[in-house]
Amino acid sequence: MTELAATTKEKPEAYGHGISFREALIVWLRVATLSFGGPAGQIAVMHRILVEEKKWISEGRFLHALNYCMLLPGPEAQQLATYIGWLLHRTAGGLVAGGLFILPGIIAIMALSYIYAAYGNVGFVEALFFGLKAAVLAIVVEAVVRVGKRALRNQVMIAIAAIAFVAIFFFAVPFPVIIIAAGIIGYTGARLGRPEFAAVGHGGGKDAAVIDSMLGEATPDHVKPNAARTLRVSAIWLALWLIPVAALLIGLGPNNVFSQIAIFFSKMALVTFGGAYAVLAYVAQQAADYYHWVQPREMLDGLGMAETTPGPLIMVVQFVGFMAAFRDAGGLPPMLAATLGGLLATWVTFTPCFLWIFAGAPYIETLRGNKALAGALSAITAAVVGVILNLSIWFALHTLFRQTVEVKQFGLSFDAPVFSSVDVPALILAIAAATAIFRFKLGMLTVLAASCVAGVALRMMGLI
Repeated sequence: MTELAATTKEKPEAYGHGISFREALIVWLRVATLSFGGPAGQIAVMHRILVEEKKWISEGRFLHALNYCMLLPGPEAQQLATYIGWLLHRTAGGLVAGGLFILPGIIAIMALSYIYAAYGNVGFVEALFFGLKAAVLAIVVEAVVRVGKRALRNQVMIAIAAIAFVAIFFFAVPFPVIIIAAGIIGYTGARLGRPEFAAVGHGGGKDAAVIDSMLGEATPDHVKPNAARTLRVSAIWLALWLIPVAALLIGLGPNNVFSQIAIFFSKMALVTFGGAYAVLAYVAQQAADYYHWVQPREMLDGLGMAETTPGPLIMVVQFVGFMAAFRDAGGLPPMLAATLGGLLATWVTFTPCFLWIFAGAPYIETLRGNKALAGALSAITAAVVGVILNLSIWFALHTLFRQTVEVKQFGLSFDAPVFSSVDVPALILAIAAATAIFRFKLGMLTVLAASCVAGVALRMMGLI
């Protein structure tokens, strides 16, 4: 543990290039409290605050980090926050950025889980956040437009994004396959000297973003790859992740509910490629049909909690762990067992995320100068735009329509809206929010607050 202790005791202000740790803490709190809407909405929030508003990181470096995080198992938005926090203030910055990103969701879902276990109904929560979801949809659309303008610089990149969208939305092609294919295309194109695959610039010069200016002057030690440090960091985070799992197995046995939670969600943490959307079906099937921790309806209720509270959508695992231990308390008070079960599921799900960043990010940073690899990442960036568009449409379908149908024929596999089930109040709020953002350039907080007020007003009038 000496590496972690030594890192957190150092003065992180020395690495922030004018950004104090306190200032960063305030900004990461702001990002955390606004991280609604699944990965597309969360990436939109970070892009707007960190790239456009604060100018902490350039577009190119933001996309470079996002590409890496999209390749990792786990929630890419939380890992992206950890990556950027690490660039600014070393391990302490990554811990704060990544930890705060999930803290509001932990608190909110834990509170809602207590209510759910006691009363069995949290429908009022969906009504409370009705307006918020409509506003987040507009922010997500803005993110697609902003990132798309920078990443899709030519016809080839537009084609890659379009193919990626069609593949994942209409044919359910696995996310890793799309990313690997895009990377091969970009790598090959760059090796052949095609200008379409040149990397997005990192914003050099006097107007460079803070992180780019910092790394342009002199690369800090924590950004430089170091094999010995990588081994120490890996050992620390593997111990933090796996020692509790081993202790539960040894102390309680493999059939105990806490051991099962630890093992299942540890395995899940290794297969969640493409974010929460790619793994929720697997979690729902295993939790409901194999372990019988929750009923299918309850899984949907938990998903509703995660969708309408800050933090990654995969935070639904906390609700599943909570209900599993609540129903199999093993002599503990049910609410205490449930609390421990929910926190255990969260711990083994998110601890590996810090491992991937702290161990791998220094090596990813060194790849920016390699033209062939930069070409691969440029193509991956274009594919990611298509993936974000897919997530945006998924979010829109579940925000603007009360019902969708799964289409499976002629090789196609996608969700289609039932147009007769359109949610008119949600549609009106979403259009109003988009108009406020695109036409009147109103700030994100203003739009979110106004949409929340509008949602509550509609509820009081009985319109939703």
